[in-house]
Amino acid sequence: MTGAKTPKPIFPAEAASKEYAASLDAADPLREFRDKFIIPSKANLATKKLAKPGLSSEPSIYLCGNSLGIQPKAVAKYMEAQLDTWSSIGVCGHFTDLEDSPMKQWQLLSEQAAESMSKIVGAAPAEVAAMGTLTGNLHLLLASFYRPTATKRKILMDWKAFPSDHYAVESHIAWHGLDSNENMVLIGPDEGTYVISTEKILSYIDQHADEAALLLLPGIQYYTGQLFDIPQITKYAQSHNLTVGWDLAHAYGNVEVKLHEWNVDFAAWCTYKYGNAGPGAMAGLFVHEKHGQVDYSAGEDSPKFRHRLTGWYGGDRSVRFKMDNKFKPIPGAGGFQLSNPSVIDLTTLCAALSVFDQTSMAELRQKSIKLTAYLEYLLLKDATDETRLFDIITPADAHARGAQLSLLLKPGLLHKVSQRLQDAGIICDKREPGVVRVAPTPLYNTFSEVWKFVEELKIALAS
Repeated sequence: MTGAKTPKPIFPAEAASKEYAASLDAADPLREFRDKFIIPSKANLATKKLAKPGLSSEPSIYLCGNSLGIQPKAVAKYMEAQLDTWSSIGVCGHFTDLEDSPMKQWQLLSEQAAESMSKIVGAAPAEVAAMGTLTGNLHLLLASFYRPTATKRKILMDWKAFPSDHYAVESHIAWHGLDSNENMVLIGPDEGTYVISTEKILSYIDQHADEAALLLLPGIQYYTGQLFDIPQITKYAQSHNLTVGWDLAHAYGNVEVKLHEWNVDFAAWCTYKYGNAGPGAMAGLFVHEKHGQVDYSAGEDSPKFRHRLTGWYGGDRSVRFKMDNKFKPIPGAGGFQLSNPSVIDLTTLCAALSVFDQTSMAELRQKSIKLTAYLEYLLLKDATDETRLFDIITPADAHARGAQLSLLLKPGLLHKVSQRLQDAGIICDKREPGVVRVAPTPLYNTFSEVWKFVEELKIALAS
């Protein structure tokens, strides 16, 4: 659905063996990236005391990158450099490039992060801004892009949007004095499934085009792991005069996206899941270049630009410190910035991005497809629909999902199975009422870990 399609792997009869999994790891061209991360140990997971990473040499099996990625080793190096900058030169860190630092001066640090992030989301650096949090950025973008009229005021969303997205949209509709029950249209799954087909989304666009102002969907649906057909849906919605935005929380650092090429109007994402930038890390947003233009044809003091909620860090750096209260917006996504960004947050973000700078989303995606397909193969091998105690509600099409399989367990099994896995040193994410979300991440997870997870899951289900 996104980018060049890698064929779904087909595994031989002996693929269910531990030895075969090890052979896949030995042949993995990205295997050295695992050494760039600190894998939580089983012993540390079992203790309630603050512990150093080296407490145990036996690592856990961490399959929870769809909730929080693990720490890159580069974070300590980058953080030390930043603390040394702050302690040694204080405020001068804003304007001084230090030769031995992996980071630019503080005034340019958000641009450094944006340049690296732009490669992950398929955009020009000027179309990306490193700033804020995901929901905060969604609010800023909705304030600019949701402009309801007397006739076009509805927002189309998916049926199980992440609660924060739901709340944000609800509040913007109310802010305009409108009723969310009438103007927030939720697109439900196809009958008998948890998946929303592209055809159904397009039919909703047809049905509501005359009254809809905006379409906001997740690139990947957090609960099911479904990857939506971003280019087709975007093109179709825009042809029906809808503005199109995407929440890429579960797509950023996970799958290939080409926001500029696909003509997406706006997008936002967090960086602490597959992006590995740390809990609550600084987020990012995308604004297509067509919406970020600044027109000075009426004079330097009368710029014309897309309306947005403004702050001084969205103003051109060359006049930012004149303090004359004449807003001169930075062209592009940078013009949506508000305040002086947290340098500490930017530090962990840049450290995490330094790992991505050493590979490409195309390479990561190629491994991810194989890793997730291997997980699926092992889960379904030697079991029938009648004997299995779970259903995979994530699409079987490798190009309609990312690095996640959502397992819907039979009623009453969720807490028992989750606890059994955690006791075995396996970390997954659980979602009520019965879903275990398993995310083999190509940067640091192995085929052997996937094999071990399935073995432990079988024990947990049978116990």
